[in-house]
Amino acid sequence: MAVGSRYLLLGLSFMVSTISVKACVSAVEATVPKELKAGYIISEVNLQHCLNSTHLELTTSDADFAIQQDGLLYAVHSTRIHSGERAFVIWLQDQQSHQKWKIDVTLSVEHNTVKREVTLKRSKRRWRPLPFSIRENELGPFPKEVQQIQSDSSQNYNVVYRIYGQGVELPPVGLFSVVPDTGMLKVHRAVDREEIAEYKFFAEAISLDGIKRDRDLDVTVKVEDENDNRPEFAKIIVISVPEHSAIDTIVGQVNATDRDAPDTLFSQVAYRIVSNTDLFRIQSETGVVYTMSTALDREVNKDTYELIIEAIDCKGVSYGLSGTGTVKVVLTDINDNPPTFRAKKYEAKVEENKKDVLLLRIPVDDKDVVNTSNWKAKFVIKKGNENGNFRIETDPVTNEGLLYVNKALDYEKNAVVNLEVAAENEAPLVGARSNWASIPVDINVTNVDEGPEFKTANLFLRVKENEPNGTLIGTYSALDPDTKNSDGILYYKASDPASWIDVDENTGKLLVAGNMDRESSFVTNGMYNITVNAVDRSSKTGTGTVVIYLEDENDNNPVITNKDLTICEHYGQLGYAKVEAVDKDDKPFSSPFTFGFPKNNDQNWKITNVEATSMRLQQATELPTGTYKVPVIIHDQQGKSEQQTVTVRICKCNNGQCLSSPISTAFGVWGILALLLALALLLLLLCILLTCLCGKKKEKIDIDNGAEAVLIKSNTEGPGEEVMASNFRIAAKQTAFEQQSQFQQLPGGGLQDIKLSDFQKASNGYGGEILDGGMWNGPSSFLSPANSTMQNNYGQQFGDGAQHYVDQNSTSIWRTNGLVIEKKLNGFLTEHDDRFAEDISHVYGFEGKGSLAGSVGCCSELNYNSGLEFVNTLGPKFRTLAQVCRKK
Repeated sequence: MAVGSRYLLLGLSFMVSTISVKACVSAVEATVPKELKAGYIISEVNLQHCLNSTHLELTTSDADFAIQQDGLLYAVHSTRIHSGERAFVIWLQDQQSHQKWKIDVTLSVEHNTVKREVTLKRSKRRWRPLPFSIRENELGPFPKEVQQIQSDSSQNYNVVYRIYGQGVELPPVGLFSVVPDTGMLKVHRAVDREEIAEYKFFAEAISLDGIKRDRDLDVTVKVEDENDNRPEFAKIIVISVPEHSAIDTIVGQVNATDRDAPDTLFSQVAYRIVSNTDLFRIQSETGVVYTMSTALDREVNKDTYELIIEAIDCKGVSYGLSGTGTVKVVLTDINDNPPTFRAKKYEAKVEENKKDVLLLRIPVDDKDVVNTSNWKAKFVIKKGNENGNFRIETDPVTNEGLLYVNKALDYEKNAVVNLEVAAENEAPLVGARSNWASIPVDINVTNVDEGPEFKTANLFLRVKENEPNGTLIGTYSALDPDTKNSDGILYYKASDPASWIDVDENTGKLLVAGNMDRESSFVTNGMYNITVNAVDRSSKTGTGTVVIYLEDENDNNPVITNKDLTICEHYGQLGYAKVEAVDKDDKPFSSPFTFGFPKNNDQNWKITNVEATSMRLQQATELPTGTYKVPVIIHDQQGKSEQQTVTVRICKCNNGQCLSSPISTAFGVWGILALLLALALLLLLLCILLTCLCGKKKEKIDIDNGAEAVLIKSNTEGPGEEVMASNFRIAAKQTAFEQQSQFQQLPGGGLQDIKLSDFQKASNGYGGEILDGGMWNGPSSFLSPANSTMQNNYGQQFGDGAQHYVDQNSTSIWRTNGLVIEKKLNGFLTEHDDRFAEDISHVYGFEGKGSLAGSVGCCSELNYNSGLEFVNTLGPKFRTLAQVCRKK
């Protein structure tokens, strides 16, 4: 079924195409009156099957006729059939497929009035948007009938007609009206096409009951043009042409405008020149102006011409309207006039040896336009300036030539210099009858007394470096320009940066005076320069330069440029470092170098990857981290060498950088020195303090004011002689001995016969004891900071002399602290990590006001904080300090 449907559709399509081609009209013949008014309906052409009738573009080859989309053929303008027959073509074009179709139309003049009436009757019956026209500037009387409109609904209803839109109630208001019963349109005054070329309004048909009986008709009224406007020119028309142009050179184009309908005879203009017809002509149709003579000379005649040009419409016919305008023709300048000199010859005078001196101002005249390239002069020295002694410039204001001495002149060589100077323009010369002008200029050189002159301004010498002093390397002499000899001339050095040359005052001989080293900073590209002055009897001076080229010798050894090397340690790999060398000598006394080791080397290193000026120093065996001194011998091409030493540091690296040791990282060299200095000062202070305490046995110390005798924390982690545990032990024993002797020597009795053992017994009675070193360990009630029970207890037990014992005992605080630290040091050396469980808290009585550390004396109260709690929490890291302090 699908195949059958497809064939059926194709058959229908073919049928439709065939029908459309056959049904489309190819020719139309109609009979019309000899005179046709605008809007006259000629025929209704059937366009239903012509191409795509919904997208047709309809045109006619005759502008007096038009056809609508529904096929209605009508007259656009009022026209006459002159020869009894008129033919034209209707073109149909499909806007989508761009296909075209032609319909031939033949109009014959009718001779039967009946047919004409039928045609007119048919037109009245139609409600069509028929365009029609009225003439502008019509004479009265007004109103005038224009055209009658009628709706098909009038056959069935009694209708009245109304109009609205432009020209009715919209501006221009009241121009058109309609007779309601008949539909006759009227115009009420004359119209001007140049103001409004077309009017559009609408008509409606309404029955007596007020109901619209048809769609509104859109009415178009075109205004027929009359030749009522003259051609007009712009106010000022300026055109230009170069002077001396050839005949028929285009000067420019003029254009006149006409307000009448475009593309009609009324707006087609023709031109003609009224004045200066001997020099210029104009093309009638286009308005292009041409030259008719070569005598247009801006400098001789004039540079501006005024032309009166007339423009006539209707292609210039006699009854056409005309208008005139003024056209200004400007002759543009060309460089047809060369500069001319005001004199035939010029002279000037100048002293020898002077330069950059203005000698002469040379004026010129030029007829071309001022301050243009055709007028601006350019001076050229044609002859006499082969040595470049002169230069000539142009004054931009006066256009004069300025002649200068560029290089000093020599009277002895040329007393008179003859120049030839030409004057040109910046623009090339065009159409001139003469060439650039030139004149002679004579320069007279006057003689002056001159200084000596060296035979050559620059003397070049080749000398080997390191020549011995006194070696003659050349002679630099000068002559007097006037006498042409060297009599009376003396020679002096003006410049010798390194003081390498001596100049003989009388002869100008050049002698070596110092070690001439080619590698010196005074030498550039192997050359060394000195300046020599020659002075005559009149103190006139001449100056010359000696350029000494130093020849190289092999007087420099290759030198290593990087003697401090670093090799990053990599497990299982042999590292290397690149060694680079340089030789100040030039080739063949320098690179390529030969690298090697002395005979007694340690075989730990080898040389690889040798290049012209470098090599790799590589480990021959795996070496531990550290710093190594490696001797290296480098030979140049001639075998000259010396032994040098490079320092190689093998280290562990991070991102190519050596990792420093903890001490160096934290402190550095100066930090360690500062730390040791502080430690030494601290030990010295301890020694002085102990000495003072031991020397004053009977000094009474106020216990309440002993806040300064506390243990001071220190971050010093290095060993010292004064803080060793053994020193504390000796000091503690000595204190105990001194206390025993003191008890026997106390004045006042009571305690002088008491021995240390008795004191111990007595103290035991109070529940306390004297520890090794004189430290007192007793009940907490023995000493109280609040009621000073220490003195009362001692007084009751031992008498008044016990007060001195207590005072003396307060001076041993530092010794007591030493015993505690010694015990802790021994514990860290012998015990394990679980030793902290054996530590107990020791509380001592308060000693001093405001003391943060509290009392650590032998008579301290057990319940009071001793200030040594930090010793119990030092941690495992304190073992290192203990080992350092106990090291023998």
